Amino acid sequence: MILHDKHQGHGLSEFGIDIPVKDSRALRTFKQLKDHPRLGPRIATWHLKPSGEPLHAADFYRVHSPSYVDRLYSDQLEAELIRTYELVNSDGTYYRYSPADAEKPLTALFDRVVSKVTGTWQCCRIALTYGFCFYFGGGMHHAQWDFGNGFCLLNDIVIAIRRLQADRQIRHAWVIDTDAHKGDGTAALTQNDPTITSLSIHMAHGWPLDGHPVDGAGRRNPSFTSSDIDIPVDRGEEDAYTHRLAAGLNQFETYPPPDLAVVVYGADPYLHDELPSTRKLKLTLAQMMERDLLVYRFLKRLKVPMAYLMAGGYGDRAWEVYSQFLEYVLLEKYG
Repeated sequence: MILHDKHQGHGLSEFGIDIPVKDSRALRTFKQLKDHPRLGPRIATWHLKPSGEPLHAADFYRVHSPSYVDRLYSDQLEAELIRTYELVNSDGTYYRYSPADAEKPLTALFDRVVSKVTGTWQCCRIALTYGFCFYFGGGMHHAQWDFGNGFCLLNDIVIAIRRLQADRQIRHAWVIDTDAHKGDGTAALTQNDPTITSLSIHMAHGWPLDGHPVDGAGRRNPSFTSSDIDIPVDRGEEDAYTHRLAAGLNQFETYPPPDLAVVVYGADPYLHDELPSTRKLKLTLAQMMERDLLVYRFLKRLKVPMAYLMAGGYGDRAWEVYSQFLEYVLLEKYG
């Protein structure tokens, strides 16, 4: 199933933010599927819209600190958004942010974030019923216990899993993170949780691993928290990417079998991605498809329900990655 609502925005320009997250990655992908001669006529069998059934602060408290969640529901929200989306320079001037060009107030972005978290939760529930669901949103894997980070205000991945556990719909979950950036927030939030096993394949260097592991006060940087399975890939090692991923996936079989796998499906390792911080990893479109089929077939072989989240993908060509994979999956299931 595809979970998508064309009215649920993805781009950030309407908030005056100049980060290359484009609505086109969802809209063009969906159009490609809808216009397909075999898939288009069967759209009612594979497309669902988000139900709008809300999550609440109580769901966020399971994952984030009470003080952080309280700040998001207070007059401190704008400051948290500015920090999370990195909109101010050290000298206090705006960075890639122009309030004068905004169509909506910055604080309205919070409602969109919450709707994405809710969409992730719904995606997981649909996956439990149908075996596969791809949500055109979510994947905010950098959000930490007490702060947002890397354009991720709330960690929808862990929030959704813990809500499903609280409702006794699942016991154990796997998180497979193929975004270009390390899934640092997810790793830190689940490091002492034996019910969630995480894998992250990511750039060996660069953000968020370009800081110091320990700050001047001796506090550990949570971005350096290890996933259960970490697979760093250095610049120039793209040809080894799928081999290393296959070896990492095989390690999962030493962990308890899951009731659900959440795939943080980053399109940003693609060589045409436009976010500067992804340039240390450049996979071709064919290599991206090889990656995607490897994960999909691995989970299918084990009969694990799969919830896919759109995660990172920047610029005008991100849709190419999503559409080629989803066309394959939908044709296999509904074609």
